[in-house]
Amino acid sequence: MATVFAPLGTQELAASLADPRTRVVDCRFFLLEPERGRRDYLAGHIPGAAYADLDLDLSARVTPESGRHPLPDPDEFVLTLRRLGISRTTRVVVYDDGPGAVAARLWWMLRWVGHDDVVLLDGGFAAWTQAGLPVESGRERIGEGDFERTGLRDLVWTTADVELLVTGGRKLLLVDARDAARFRGEAEPIDRVAGHVPGAQNLPFPVSLTGTGTWKSARELAAAWSAVGPVTAGQPWGVMCGSGVTACHLALSAMLAGLPEPRLYAGSWSEWIRDARRPVASGPRAPGGDG
Repeated sequence: MATVFAPLGTQELAASLADPRTRVVDCRFFLLEPERGRRDYLAGHIPGAAYADLDLDLSARVTPESGRHPLPDPDEFVLTLRRLGISRTTRVVVYDDGPGAVAARLWWMLRWVGHDDVVLLDGGFAAWTQAGLPVESGRERIGEGDFERTGLRDLVWTTADVELLVTGGRKLLLVDARDAARFRGEAEPIDRVAGHVPGAQNLPFPVSLTGTGTWKSARELAAAWSAVGPVTAGQPWGVMCGSGVTACHLALSAMLAGLPEPRLYAGSWSEWIRDARRPVASGPRAPGGDG
């Protein structure tokens, strides 16, 4: 089942670019240089690709209560998908500069609004250029899509949901995609508070990638996920990160490893710490224990 989500190889994408049902979307974005992704896209991108900006297209406006990348209103997101040339019959291929850390956000959001025909480009733009495949510069003329959503999948955990689990003494299986030093509270280069949600476990998202930035095999991913307590069908569990972006990468990783699909704690750490009354933990969290 999980193999249907397997990232797409560069040669496979190159062979399908002429198919009018294929829409490639460039998601390159750099947190500390928000304009760089669009500049890089204009300088060179996969032929025919549209561009989706993490801040402007894949997130709502930040509020005093939200995290750094709140999910947009679903109906507004549908309008974005149409502008990107996406219809119900479109096969969507998403990529970023390499690891899929940002592109996975669009992958997850498309599935959130009921569109399963979406894959990541394995290795992203770096793999494409390393393969010597063609690039184009400037803006693309993208025809309007006619995407319609038929529903909204129940894939989100709100902060209220997580608070109920944490403060209610219920078992929490929440896996944090941030790097280990941030999770332990030893360093925090982005958010004003360091640490993690009490009871959460840590599995940094790069654990899913090889040294060259491509995805590990399903067997290797399953081995990496074995550090997390057992996940059974029907058991609610979730993934998080700093702002609900790289957590989507972790969701894909889990599904490729054969695990049931997790919920996304969309607000993630940057929303959790908006209220000083919410508890914060630091130090390591032993994998597999109860929260």
